[in-house]
Amino acid sequence: MSTSKKRINEVPPVAPSNHGRTVSAWVTNGGLMLAATVAAVGVAIPDWTITWIGAGLAAASLIAGGALKAAGHGQRH
Repeated sequence: MSTSKKRINEVPPVAPSNHGRTVSAWVTNGGLMLAATVAAVGVAIPDWTITWIGAGLAAASLIAGGALKAAGHGQRH
């Protein structure tokens, strides 16, 4: 039988209440949605050049989101 009691200083801090509404999150999400649309059009046509452009847009949006988070435009911890 465990009798573990948490002390007040062991409780984790309250999470931020922005729920991901940051510039970094919006840029990443918008870029990934655009990339998925472009890639889907490339698959539907079929044109592999357009498909790979969509994949490149996905990579670029992930890099942009990471850079914005590193610059301080993401969720604070």
